[in-house]
Amino acid sequence: MTENTSSHPVALITGGSAGLGLTVAGFLAAQGYDLILTGRDARRLAGAVAGLREQGGQAQGIPGDVGDPAHRQALVAAVAARGRLDLLLNNASTLGPLPMLPLSDYPPEALRQVLEVNTLAPLALIQGLQSLLVNGRGLVVNLTSDAAVGGYPGWGGYGASKAALELISRTLAAELGDAGIYVIVVDPGDMRTQMHQDAFAGEDISDRPLPEITLPFWGWLLGQEPRPITGRRFQAQAERWETA
Repeated sequence: MTENTSSHPVALITGGSAGLGLTVAGFLAAQGYDLILTGRDARRLAGAVAGLREQGGQAQGIPGDVGDPAHRQALVAAVAARGRLDLLLNNASTLGPLPMLPLSDYPPEALRQVLEVNTLAPLALIQGLQSLLVNGRGLVVNLTSDAAVGGYPGWGGYGASKAALELISRTLAAELGDAGIYVIVVDPGDMRTQMHQDAFAGEDISDRPLPEITLPFWGWLLGQEPRPITGRRFQAQAERWETA
């Protein structure tokens, strides 16, 4: 361990200011992780970081859009300052145009933006953080959705971006395992979050569980050796977490 390497495990969580990202951040803080969070809403991110610090966590917030290369560079620099990365949680996503459109009417430029945030940004972060993930023998968790395999009307743009991310994840797992970088995908399931409410505007989603329902899964996951699970797909709310 070099002089500049954190003595704590380090996690970078995109989309960490609310919902699932913040729930996982709170769980990791309790496990002693040094957290770097990012989100587009600077005020909400600052509030999330303040809350984690009040609970005794070590957290830094860097507001911005992961689709912006300059912002990704800032995230890489923040991780580099700690000298290691043990967990990269690519949680940030965009639904695309709202209300959600049929794929037959989807503007190509809108699809490019969805792919930029949901597919290309996670890949670019993994590429930029490779050496630090190796130092931490790190785990990459890419968040996916049942829309990646469902073919649901109106979900085509979002689903395509997640389907591409799943293939990217399996490929990276095959390519990087020998270097000590492990990659999985996790479908967290339907939850009572703002993103889910945006997808179902005007509907009552109070029957959906809060993101805390996934905490047993995250506790189990962080207790696993990463090499045997790399390249696999998990469902955080299923009776059987591993699906492939």
